[in-house]
Amino acid sequence: MDGDSYIRFVAALVFVLALIGLFGFLLRRFGPNAGLPVQRRGAARRLGLVEVLPLDARRRLVLVKRDGVEHLLLLGMGDDRVVETGIIPPAVAETAAPAPTPSFLSLLKRGPGEGA
Repeated sequence: MDGDSYIRFVAALVFVLALIGLFGFLLRRFGPNAGLPVQRRGAARRLGLVEVLPLDARRRLVLVKRDGVEHLLLLGMGDDRVVETGIIPPAVAETAAPAPTPSFLSLLKRGPGEGA
């Protein structure tokens, strides 16, 4: 091989790499996800994956959180099902509905042997 073959090989390699880069740029700009809102770094996330539990080789349980509410999904080979929706996470459930504390007056009205 002479020097001319090496120059043609390097030029062809650069050309192919440039085509791959151009195709990647066009796919990012006009591809299937073009125009969809992109998650900004400072914004709060609305969707998250809480936990995944593999059941067997084909199925797994997935707990997804959306806007503070969790949903349990059963994912399988072409057969996805919603098991339960509207699950309140334990941390949110404790802060959302605190147990009512009895007033001082109601405690005084109770007799000495009532309640504890």
